[in-house]
Amino acid sequence: MRLTRGTLFLAAACAVAASLPQFALIDTAGLTHTPADFAGKRAIVLFFVSTDCPLSNNYVPELNRIAQAYGPRGVAFYAVQGDATVPDADVRRHAADFGYSFPYLFDPQESLAAFTGAVSTPETAVLSPRGDLLYLGRIDNRLEDYGKQRVKITEFDLRDSLDAILAGKPVPRARTKALGCAITRKN
Repeated sequence: MRLTRGTLFLAAACAVAASLPQFALIDTAGLTHTPADFAGKRAIVLFFVSTDCPLSNNYVPELNRIAQAYGPRGVAFYAVQGDATVPDADVRRHAADFGYSFPYLFDPQESLAAFTGAVSTPETAVLSPRGDLLYLGRIDNRLEDYGKQRVKITEFDLRDSLDAILAGKPVPRARTKALGCAITRKN
């Protein structure tokens, strides 16, 4: 069976991933990603973005740095398009223009945002390989409020979460409030 951008498989829970939906999502390079990609990883980071959100666009260099630092330690990174109404060509151009160093997924059924509970861009979700939601929220405290950024970042929520997971410890704060653009729902 040929997979297309819109192909999504939801299956009954399996023994390994009791809560993770079964999916096949295409990235901007045309490659298919499934939960099987998570095997052997220590954590999976989903970075919810939108082509027209300046807040998520400003975080791309930081997420590339985090992916470079944690990827070799067994953490997989994926950007997830948070607005399923944006044309594919625009998303591909956006991924190239902003230089994402990790796969950028089309998720036309918004399955990953629904599964994690993500509601804004930029927002990150960290999953275990089984699909357990370990962290959901902001990347750091760069944004104090809408339209107001800190001069100096003092809390590194995503990095702290990844450090704890890699050390076999609980995430210090499993939920933080992410400020940003709303994830646009088709329905």
